[in-house]
Amino acid sequence: MSLLTVGSVAFDAIETPFGKTDKIVGGAGTFIALSSSFYVKDQRLVAVVGEDFPAEMIETLRSKGVNTEGLQIKQGEKTFFWSGKYHNDMNSRDTLITELNVLEHFDPIIPESYQGTEYAMLGNLSPQVQRQVIERMTKRPKLIAMDTMNFWMDIALDELKKTMSMVDVLIINDEEARQLSKEYSLVKAAKVIREMGPKYLIIKKGEHGALLFHGEKVFFAPALPLEDVFDPTGAGDTFAGGFMGYLSATDDTSFDNMKRAIIAGSALASFCVEKFGTQRLMEISSTDLLQRIQRFVALTDFNMEQTL
Repeated sequence: MSLLTVGSVAFDAIETPFGKTDKIVGGAGTFIALSSSFYVKDQRLVAVVGEDFPAEMIETLRSKGVNTEGLQIKQGEKTFFWSGKYHNDMNSRDTLITELNVLEHFDPIIPESYQGTEYAMLGNLSPQVQRQVIERMTKRPKLIAMDTMNFWMDIALDELKKTMSMVDVLIINDEEARQLSKEYSLVKAAKVIREMGPKYLIIKKGEHGALLFHGEKVFFAPALPLEDVFDPTGAGDTFAGGFMGYLSATDDTSFDNMKRAIIAGSALASFCVEKFGTQRLMEISSTDLLQRIQRFVALTDFNMEQTL
């Protein structure tokens, strides 16, 4: 099956307690595409970069099976740039620089060859752009997932709710779920949010795992305990890419298969944080990923004698 990925392809400059980088390749679309490429082999990217974006990175994406026909390269313009500094707990950060550049007026063009794509992952962009992508698909994908953040809840809540009503899966973190629902309990928050449109809700809890909600069903996936977390940037996008890549590859949207997809995404995200930017995702093999998934399985694999 095919997967449409829409998101930023960008530059980041990151500082954490473990070190700092100059400009490196980042962006939601980049992490989603690299992550999902471990599973789905027919992937289509819609994004925009400036003439300063390295051609070798575009070739790397293509080498991993990512169709870049929908990647716009704006001559004479610069690529989106974000710089941030993480606090010691690695759960909070300060934005130092945001330069929208080509992303400020991004008009997502869907190539004719992309029409008929079965699955779609809408990375964190303005809800208006996300909705434009859905509206420009001549045939609705069988499953559409979207990511968003508290920034859009602050400045474009009505637009966000319109877009949410058009998707099947919403992927957000626990802080965003509480803000969107105005409920502290994540169980109550999930109910409120799903009434806004998405049939499935994934709430990411960082180092504490992820929750999947659908109807009365709830699934909890743990996070893998790691000795070192060098850079959390892109971990959520990597998770989303692994999740949607697995669903696309298996072409099964049942709740049970979504549970497996959650583990697939969690395993890839656990690699992402081990080095800065996309570096770790570039290094690992399918064998590495399978071994990491087995470690996730072992976390919750136990037998219990009936003693009551």
